[in-house]
Amino acid sequence: MDIQIAVSKVNKQVALESGDTLEAIERPSGGISVVLSDGRGSGYEHKKISSLVVQKVLALICEGTRDGMAAKAASDFLFESFNGTKTAYLSILSVDLQTQTITITSNNPVPVFISQKDRVDCIGGQAVPIGSKPNITPAITQLPLEEGITVIIYTDGIANAGSNQGIPVDVCTLLESMLEDQDPSAQSIADTILAEAMRLDQAQPQDDMSIVVLRIVGGNRDRVRRMVICMPVIDDQT
Repeated sequence: MDIQIAVSKVNKQVALESGDTLEAIERPSGGISVVLSDGRGSGYEHKKISSLVVQKVLALICEGTRDGMAAKAASDFLFESFNGTKTAYLSILSVDLQTQTITITSNNPVPVFISQKDRVDCIGGQAVPIGSKPNITPAITQLPLEEGITVIIYTDGIANAGSNQGIPVDVCTLLESMLEDQDPSAQSIADTILAEAMRLDQAQPQDDMSIVVLRIVGGNRDRVRRMVICMPVIDDQT
């Protein structure tokens, strides 16, 4: 089997800095974790909060802390640091090769979509943002690591796209149509959903948009691990 993880993200239309932060790290016991935090706004101050959350979670995972405990610790740290005045949403998506599981840890009101065995399920997250009070417990979903699973997590910029027109992004239908007619890559799925969200916002994103897609696909081409990053450099003078 191959693990495919793809990310697509774009800033709010008028924001120079995204309030969303996303990082990936190899797990000490084998596997990979993706940590996505939404600073609940755009700009430098919100970016600083989401970056702080992600770095805290990554450090704990590197020490062998389980994802749920890392999320709780990051929440308590944020609350103690800012006395509840700074909050964030947090999602952790992990593939653990030691336990042969996929774990989704969510302090995020945006649903998670999981496709397996010709069915797409929508799982609600934890609506309470981290850092708002002590002892916040994330919603945790665990799946066996099997071929054919697709998992999608994203921030509320995508969930709320098209809200001005009353036409939200239908992630479930998009995913079903892509998986039914073809065998898309994780990147193709991420790009398609982001493009639809941007279309509904008339190509002017009303919030930061970030999406992560995990696919477990058949095949094992070689032993090489690959990562590709594509990041636009925008000239502010034009």
